Amino acid sequence: MELHISAQNSNEDKTCVRNKLIAFNMAHFPKELSNRYEEVNLFLKNADGETLGGIVGDICWNWLEVHYLILDEQVRGLGYGSKLLQEIEKIARQKDCNFIKLDTLSFQALDFYLKYGYEVYGSIENAGGHTHYYLKKELKK
Repeated sequence: MELHISAQNSNEDKTCVRNKLIAFNMAHFPKELSNRYEEVNLFLKNADGETLGGIVGDICWNWLEVHYLILDEQVRGLGYGSKLLQEIEKIARQKDCNFIKLDTLSFQALDFYLKYGYEVYGSIENAGGHTHYYLKKELKK
């Protein structure tokens, strides 16, 4: 059998690799968690329907992971980040998640997340000259 490594970018290949990992993982998680994958996205929009920010994440097994949280400069400091975070936490609780995890860089929103009860469980120094923080908030204790 002759194999080769390809760097060609293909959505089909990406989906194939992702699905293989999901299938492998499914064999190791309890059956009651096996169908627990759902994208969860919240968007902040103005009256014209323009997106001014939001949260992009997903529920996977027993947690919710926030991949992105961003607000346009003009709406920062007006409380919308707090509202988005509180709403995603509400959804996570309703969906019976045990915790939320996310990451941020030292120039981004570490203090914001700490203020809302997130705890740093890891960090990487010199991530582009900054610190990369990994945070978690327990929803069930």
